[in-house]
Amino acid sequence: MSDAIARLLDPSAIVLFDGAMGTMLYSRGVFINQCYDELNARAPELVRDVHRAYVSAGAEVLETNSFGANRIKLESYGLSHQVAELNRSAAKLARDAAREARGREVLVAGAVGPLGLRLEPYGPTSVDEARAAFREQMQALREGGADLFILETFGDLHEIDQAIRAAREVDASVPVIAQMTIGVDCHTPFGASPEDVARALDHWGADIVGLNCSVGPQTILDAIEKMSAVTQRKLSAQPNAGMPRDVGGRSMYMASPEYMGTYARHLAQAGAKVVGGCCGTTPEHVKAMAEGVRPLRPRAALAGADAATQGASVRVNASPEVQVQPVPMAARSRWGAKVAAGQFVTSVEIVPPRGVDATRMLADTRTLKAAGVDAVNVPDGPRAQSRMGALLTSVLIEQQSGIETVIHYACRDRNLLGMLSDLLGASAVGLRNLLLITGDPPKMGPYPDATAVFDIDSIGLTNLVRNLNHGRDPGGNAIGQPTQFTIGVGVNPAAIDLEHEVRRFEWKVEAGAEYAITQPVFDPAQLERFLDRIAHVRIPVVAGIWPLVSMRNAEFMANEVPGVSVPEGILARMRKASEQSKEHALAEGIAVAREMLERVRPVVQGVQVSAPFGRVELALEVFAGSL
Repeated sequence: MSDAIARLLDPSAIVLFDGAMGTMLYSRGVFINQCYDELNARAPELVRDVHRAYVSAGAEVLETNSFGANRIKLESYGLSHQVAELNRSAAKLARDAAREARGREVLVAGAVGPLGLRLEPYGPTSVDEARAAFREQMQALREGGADLFILETFGDLHEIDQAIRAAREVDASVPVIAQMTIGVDCHTPFGASPEDVARALDHWGADIVGLNCSVGPQTILDAIEKMSAVTQRKLSAQPNAGMPRDVGGRSMYMASPEYMGTYARHLAQAGAKVVGGCCGTTPEHVKAMAEGVRPLRPRAALAGADAATQGASVRVNASPEVQVQPVPMAARSRWGAKVAAGQFVTSVEIVPPRGVDATRMLADTRTLKAAGVDAVNVPDGPRAQSRMGALLTSVLIEQQSGIETVIHYACRDRNLLGMLSDLLGASAVGLRNLLLITGDPPKMGPYPDATAVFDIDSIGLTNLVRNLNHGRDPGGNAIGQPTQFTIGVGVNPAAIDLEHEVRRFEWKVEAGAEYAITQPVFDPAQLERFLDRIAHVRIPVVAGIWPLVSMRNAEFMANEVPGVSVPEGILARMRKASEQSKEHALAEGIAVAREMLERVRPVVQGVQVSAPFGRVELALEVFAGSL
């Protein structure tokens, strides 16, 4: 072990890291729409010069320009085939600059950031896939000459756990610094407290644990003080140069070098013996930080660890342990009670109004209630159309019509925090029945330039709602009284890639789905075959039924609605009827829908009948006295 590595791991020794790489590259004319990691191969001298500037400022450890150089993030630039090349180059460039330090050894830290996507259970990426991506990147960094690994700006403890495991698989002798990022509330994006972070990273075996990015030194200092009370691991702190402000259309970090120097001393006194800078920091900031910590004498680590923390079990991402039993499905809603009892349920889908006048819609829903329909299905911006929001539409219907709703809730328009807020509010006002869907992309609608979020997909959303029903938020933190949602998911028996659809359905059931609603069924045999395929994970299935109103409508459903298959036989029937009159075509469409309902009734547990063009009378004709 070199003297520099020994000093890095010495609990009492203060070690100074460098500052921001991206800030410096941007200041030298590299626009943010470029891949900064690619500069290791395309403009190596530019990257090397930044490293040299930090060496001159007094940095004892240089971080490689590889924060986003993992396979997943590089894929968006078409560079996934260069993972090894870019990471090896990143380490060699930092090593070149480190060699130029006079009279002292400068270490190279292989910088590894999060993958930029969600891991199971809130995303499609497995922990094994994530660990493999981290391992591939770190192997190349090590080959290029990295002395240690620094895992930084992670928001999800479960993800950084896989990164730590990958680092140990690459080389168990290499020191690992693991850093999470927090907000102004001192919690990670998933709600973990500083104490949770310290305990978890300590338990998983990181040599040094800490925080970086997102906030300025004052918030980081508050969090470090809390972390130091629950771990004996060496702590690290790399704050931003304050919070960014908009100055002339540009985000500027306003904390001066002198301010950062003062707080470097405060951080070291609070227990962070590894200090450095993140976004907005420059060689001038690092130089001031070096001056700020210079007068401090190494302090011995706290003698006598808190007995309560030694050997204690670690709670990952959770404030007190949550053991809340969900409310039984039969007690959550009338819809849930019928589904749980195995009774046949009926619903009609009504699209929310385009404007603010809900008069006609409310009259229609009262008609449906009087007819004996169990619930109204409320789509959430179908086909990326701009309509009244599904949640507030459902509040209006339930409060003013007295019929329950099944709310289509899409991932498209909200990030994880927004969805959590929506769902807590929906539960508070008494909404109970959800159909969780990913949502149609904006390019399908009249606003193709609108941006979609898709922070998580329908599988991740199902996990989220299941956790809420168990009294936990996405970070595992207690929310008090649990929500009482019935959890429905969409399923497409006519999917082109049926194997993929079956796999996704299996994952949805594993995530907590309690019933499923299909796309409109025009081929009962196809539905029956699909039900056979999912027999091993069967949950109650509600079949979608769509009354065709014309040949044009039939062609639209067959050719332009994703996930719908209309057999040629039905198209021929609609074509023949349309040649006679509009009335004949409408009657034939209703007849087809009735046939579908009667055919699927023995194999499903309910039907969702659509009201085409808002005509609820057509939906009621389909039921034809069966309510």
